[in-house]
Amino acid sequence: MESESESGAAADTPPLETLSFHGDEEIIEVVELDPGPPDPASVFCVSLDPKTNTLAVTGGEDDKAFVWRLSDGELLFECAGHKDSVTCAGFSHDSTLVATGDMSGLLKVWQVDTKEEVWSFEAGDLEWMEWHPRAPVLLAGTADGNTWMWKVPNGDCKTFQGPSCPATCGRVLPDGKRAVVGYEDGTIRIWDLKQGSPIHVLKGTEGHQGPLTCVAANQDGSLILTGSVDCQAKLVSATAGKVVGVFRPETVASQPNVGEGEESESNSVESLGFCSVMPLAAVGYLDGTLAIYDLSTQTLRHQCQHQSGIVQLLWEAGTAVVYTCSLDGIVRLWDARTGRLLTDYRGHTAEILDFALSKDASLVVTTSGDHKAKVFCVQRPDR
Repeated sequence: MESESESGAAADTPPLETLSFHGDEEIIEVVELDPGPPDPASVFCVSLDPKTNTLAVTGGEDDKAFVWRLSDGELLFECAGHKDSVTCAGFSHDSTLVATGDMSGLLKVWQVDTKEEVWSFEAGDLEWMEWHPRAPVLLAGTADGNTWMWKVPNGDCKTFQGPSCPATCGRVLPDGKRAVVGYEDGTIRIWDLKQGSPIHVLKGTEGHQGPLTCVAANQDGSLILTGSVDCQAKLVSATAGKVVGVFRPETVASQPNVGEGEESESNSVESLGFCSVMPLAAVGYLDGTLAIYDLSTQTLRHQCQHQSGIVQLLWEAGTAVVYTCSLDGIVRLWDARTGRLLTDYRGHTAEILDFALSKDASLVVTTSGDHKAKVFCVQRPDR
């Protein structure tokens, strides 16, 4: 693992790589994760440790995951032993444990301070993985429709059986007692984690007309947003289990005309989330549309266009700024109040596949198809 710092401290050693395509000093670090063979592997996922925001874990196509320090890119340890691309990785709520999951369904948990593996389990083909917000409990959704929940490291296990189709996305609600899970057949289930039973099931017209791609909850867990390949985002009351709003931006209402020899470009909701300080929600689409909705009136407030598809979006805590990363390799910051592009950050030579934002919004960490993880300094005095 190599790192490059664009600061004076690195001046006495020759740079490992010249960023000729990026003249700013916004990139403070480029982390090359075991370049290995001539065809570099994509880095699929990144997560920051929630307690200190000083550590990152990244997983990639080379069946490897690494825990490394943000300040200097130093590799702390490799999460070894995976048999397939590592697509999920994350720290527990107190940053003492880190979990990694590969596509084949092998999950591993490591003790961060001792760097030792403390637990592993083979589930079905992995769709998503998430830590409980307040306990050493790990949840994962698999292609057989099950959602698994384990206490780590003792391994106590509970399964929540969905329909016989993949559990494509999931999120533990802020109360820690419920989880919302979306499925390939368009159904949405809100599970009682203690009882192991569904509290609400939304299907048919209440559900989606295609596989779910993403789910999000607002700060108090009263509202859930679900997104799907059917291009709709549904606002759901978590207590009533009812759809209270459906969002679909104007630009995706009709597909563009397809010329001879061209394939129709499909569109889908790729990411969504709630603003913490205003009644706003953001929805990102594969066609490059970022839609900002006013929740109180359920109307479209702004539509922000990207040159290529949005991969993920994140709201900055305590502000109305939303971050997007896209297939053109650029991170963009948008003011959701005005719909204005505040700034963008460039430096990747391929699509960004995942990104994470530090709590104080000073750093963005990106992973990309160009085999690199990058750390951008995004703190600005004018914001």
